[in-house]
Amino acid sequence: MFKKRGKFNKSGTTKNINSIRDDNIENEDIIDNDNNNNNNNIVKLNNNSKHKLLFKKKQQNIKENKLLNSTQDSITEDLEFKEWYLQDEENSNSYFDQFDEDENEIENDLKHFNKRQKIKSNDENDEYNDINIIVHRLTPPFLNSNAILSSNSQIIEVIKDKSGDLYKNSKNGSIILNEKRKLNDLKQNSKELKKNQKFDKIMQNTNEEEEEEEEDQDKLDIKESEDFISNLNDSKTESFNKENLPAFKVKDQLINIINENQVIIIIGETGSGKTTQLPQILYNAGYHNNGIIGITQPRRMAAISVSKRVSDEMNVKLGEEVGFTIRFNDLTSNLTKIKFMTDGVLLRETLNDSNLNKYSCIIMDEAHERSLNTDILFGIFKKLLIKRRDFKLIITSATMNSLKFSKFFNNAIQFKIPGKIYPVDLMYRSIPTIDYIDSAVKQSLKIHLSNMNEKGDILIFMTGQEDIEITCQLINDELNELKKLNNEIKNLDILPIYSNLSSNLQSKIFNNSNNRKCIVSTNIAETSLTLKGIKFVIDSGLMKLKVFNPKLNMDSLQIVPISKAQASQRSGRAGRTCPGKCFRLYTLSSFEDEMWNEPIPEIQRSNLMNTILLLKNLNINDINKFKFIDKPSIESIETSQYELWSIGALNNFGILTNLGKNMSKFPIDPMLSKLIIISNFKKFNCTIEIIKIVSMLSVPIIFIRSKKDLKLQKKSDKIRENFQISESDHLTLLNIFNQFQNIKNNKEDWCNKNFLNFKSLKNAVEIYDQLIQLFEKNNLNNNKKEKISTCYNNWDIIRECLCASFYSNAAEFYKNGQYKHLRSGLEMYLHPTCTLNGIGDLPKYVIFHELLMTSQKQHMNYVTSVKGEWLITYGSIFYSKRLRGMNGKENQKIKEEEFNRLIEFERSKL
Repeated sequence: MFKKRGKFNKSGTTKNINSIRDDNIENEDIIDNDNNNNNNNIVKLNNNSKHKLLFKKKQQNIKENKLLNSTQDSITEDLEFKEWYLQDEENSNSYFDQFDEDENEIENDLKHFNKRQKIKSNDENDEYNDINIIVHRLTPPFLNSNAILSSNSQIIEVIKDKSGDLYKNSKNGSIILNEKRKLNDLKQNSKELKKNQKFDKIMQNTNEEEEEEEEDQDKLDIKESEDFISNLNDSKTESFNKENLPAFKVKDQLINIINENQVIIIIGETGSGKTTQLPQILYNAGYHNNGIIGITQPRRMAAISVSKRVSDEMNVKLGEEVGFTIRFNDLTSNLTKIKFMTDGVLLRETLNDSNLNKYSCIIMDEAHERSLNTDILFGIFKKLLIKRRDFKLIITSATMNSLKFSKFFNNAIQFKIPGKIYPVDLMYRSIPTIDYIDSAVKQSLKIHLSNMNEKGDILIFMTGQEDIEITCQLINDELNELKKLNNEIKNLDILPIYSNLSSNLQSKIFNNSNNRKCIVSTNIAETSLTLKGIKFVIDSGLMKLKVFNPKLNMDSLQIVPISKAQASQRSGRAGRTCPGKCFRLYTLSSFEDEMWNEPIPEIQRSNLMNTILLLKNLNINDINKFKFIDKPSIESIETSQYELWSIGALNNFGILTNLGKNMSKFPIDPMLSKLIIISNFKKFNCTIEIIKIVSMLSVPIIFIRSKKDLKLQKKSDKIRENFQISESDHLTLLNIFNQFQNIKNNKEDWCNKNFLNFKSLKNAVEIYDQLIQLFEKNNLNNNKKEKISTCYNNWDIIRECLCASFYSNAAEFYKNGQYKHLRSGLEMYLHPTCTLNGIGDLPKYVIFHELLMTSQKQHMNYVTSVKGEWLITYGSIFYSKRLRGMNGKENQKIKEEEFNRLIEFERSKL
């Protein structure tokens, strides 16, 4: 059970953050902290708290007066030393050595984590107890400061018409869903009332046998999340006659066109067999004799499942002639001739082999999805095709984007796989939909009741997991009520499908059934899944889209209207095997006026840090000259380069540093790769611990929590407390990893007892092993004493190391459990599962891994308390210590003068 969130920081008051404002360009983009409104934030204090507060204020005034007597040179460190992130790795090590005064060797008998231990307060007896941070902004000479996106800018407009009904639906969300959230909040609050007698009475009267039955069922659900990959070779995919597939029927025409052309665009609808048959057609034509036949997929699960299908059809063992490679998992061998992989894997392979010499041809499947990696590969292939005339590039696509692909590759030939498409009747709403979930539920029941004597399944398109689950629940509840009135109503198999669903549950949509199926899916069912028997489609007209938010410097998921091309793809799902109907939950005018013609490619709406890091590693220093099929905005490119510069991946002149080169060797987020690299610096020596944390951050859902049973929720929350390390979610993850690693037998039983996701923890260990191998393979270990450095779980060292990488994601306590992002001033909250919720007084400064955004709040996920001193030390690109009498403009001026001196010094050395 989570404890009530504390209202005060260590000093006993909410006087922690000063209202942050982001000045405009005329005021030199200075972010200043204003103390004027602090008194309004102080809540009722008892007499002791008031005395403590006055005493701390006196102490702070004495410290500030002493500092004011010092010279101006002491106000800020010399940037030549302090701005360590601008130097290469060697200089960075030198910088850390300066902070190693009287450093004691770490004792070998340091204890490992204990349950629910508390870190020594990061503010106790600390010179920086009440440190106030002021935020400034510096711009390196290789960037145009006016082109860098400000906090109020947007990378691209993803909404065509903000006055339209679809946008209102996406912004307001479902009324039913919002009410459900409120109800869940009320349940959560009532659960936390320990002395609620009524609740206790209900719990005491619960039948013990029923409780055990429910607990067993909940653990059964946990077990269903089995490891899909490890069981691949123990199962066989559904048998069918591939000769009936449209792609197989035109195999001779296909191979002739491929032989005669270097680039081919193949257009085929879902279910045509292009994904499974093309690799086999090339194999049978002998292309494997000249190199591997590579096939890219935009999704990991597609790469795995299709490789299994092809290996079965060829009657070979998966991992030998046919294999797959996804991030952190490689099931290939020296025998592999057909290799399925994600587009990200192939992109990373270009770092070591820019000509892709081991491949004879590449098939880019589902290219119409326009993933970020696919678009970058297009630009790389544009150059590669000139160097390697023997290389074949085959692009498979739905109808949308095929002409654009052809033009990009010098009017490459297009070949359409013929296939029968049945007519689909389009049904529009006469008036706008008020609640898309409610409308979808009613429409699905109407279809089922009106067509009980006919065959034909229903496919509903929703935005995400939460929408899907409540839609399934409501359809089931309404149907059960109707059956009470009429027992002749037939059963309906209600089946959800989304990425986080266990593989066992996902596979149910393909199982044969005597009942009509009602499949509720995300946009994954538009093109990536072959669903037979769909006759009715219900289209919400909405989807979740990942969009980069410059204010937060991270991607966020937004609900937005789909494009016209996507609407056509959705309706087409009803006409695969017979004539069908598509019920669009929006008006014809919304379709015509509020939707873009095609979806906005990911490259134009994403954070490009990883992309630019990779391109710089390919010696493409001028990103603006790279051949993009759809070029991202200059502002987007400049902003991403600015962020890379701020974490030390680029130097002051835009050249990749040694740190940046090493960061690109890891297939993870740049800040996580930086975290791994700096963890081996002498200052920290905690690489083992950091890689464990990074591995845990790379897997989904560590804790399992029942969605239905309140008693199980209470039990799982109680058990979770046993793993928590106060003031740090990251250390909590490390604690869980260590305990899981130390369990020798029956790991899965241990996970079930502790409500932990066995699949995720097993995956985390595999990722840990992969990252350790990468670390060693790239010779990143400079510690002579040990193979890879460890701090023996020294918490403060780990927290400081986390701060040295994630200082950009720093927040300061504001009031009533609320924080403000230091760089932008955005108000944010701790995630309900955060360990800091249970420690009483909240720390003044924290860093976080990511933000989870809802329509109401921004929640920080995976949070660790840090010292203000650390933020100033490692994040001096953004932060300084605020002194009395100095405002934001004065601080900005001093920083700019220091920075300009450094630039001139560096220029003189060139």
